Amino acid sequence: MRHFPRFLAALAALWLGAASLTASADTRITYKSASAGTAYYQMGVELSEAIKAGTDGSMTLTLEESQGSVQNVMEVMARQGNYVFTTPPSLAAKAVAGEGPFAERRHPRFQEIRGLFPIPSLTMHLVVAGEQDTLRLEELAGKHLLIGQGSFGAREAARYLELFGLTDEVEVDDADVGSAPDALKNGQIDAFATAGSFPAPNVIETAASMPVGLVSMTEEQIAETGATPQEIPAGTYAGIDEPVMTTSLPVAAYTTTGMDDDTAYTLTKTFWERREAMAESSPWWRSVSPSMLANMRGELHPGARRYYEEAGIEVP
Repeated sequence: MRHFPRFLAALAALWLGAASLTASADTRITYKSASAGTAYYQMGVELSEAIKAGTDGSMTLTLEESQGSVQNVMEVMARQGNYVFTTPPSLAAKAVAGEGPFAERRHPRFQEIRGLFPIPSLTMHLVVAGEQDTLRLEELAGKHLLIGQGSFGAREAARYLELFGLTDEVEVDDADVGSAPDALKNGQIDAFATAGSFPAPNVIETAASMPVGLVSMTEEQIAETGATPQEIPAGTYAGIDEPVMTTSLPVAAYTTTGMDDDTAYTLTKTFWERREAMAESSPWWRSVSPSMLANMRGELHPGARRYYEEAGIEVP
């Protein structure tokens, strides 16, 4: 009986060790993307569910609202550990170089930014009322076009009108783009511009309720914009039976060197292994492919790179 206390002590030590292992296996990651109600916040919800399912609950993504990509990158200065954020790769590159919005706020931690994987791009849509399937950009002349204001889509639409000499040929409306589907149905406008991961909900809604066409740009026009080419496959929207060539703004998930290699490896591996399952319920994930790694800027996290090497995915 005198050995019983030693037995209890040993049992307690084993229990504490097991509890410690259980706690360390529960990896928590902060994921910062966009404001609630946006497509990118919804993607964060879907990604969180996919990572939890794909790791049997051992990895948890906690979503945080954001006011945009600049804020996401700026928070690298203060964030420690497992911080994941989304941003256009070009913006991540500007942070590393100390340019653009980061010129006056250079910080050594920006050098620690590392890439993980691409997510659906912001794709330009120019939606026009009428049964025309696809249209040329020049056919916007004489039309009343709603572009919204303050958004990436509004800035790009205004830039394209000026670039291709259509500014004086198109009546531009800067009302909230959220009102565009109803305004098009009511005949208040002839067309609207919107940027979102395809299939975009507002374009789905509009195409399902009335005949519409999409502007398809030529290779030369896309090259002149300097933007990334993007094809919207035929059949993505009701009545659009031809592929649509347009432009996009790549977006990707990044972290920092504060994330350990094993965590980055598991996160990246689980993302790609669950991508098809996510696409079954949310089609915008279908647009993501390994070829989009070519759009990423800066260094990949070593853990992510290990996954790509094991999977035989060529990294540009």
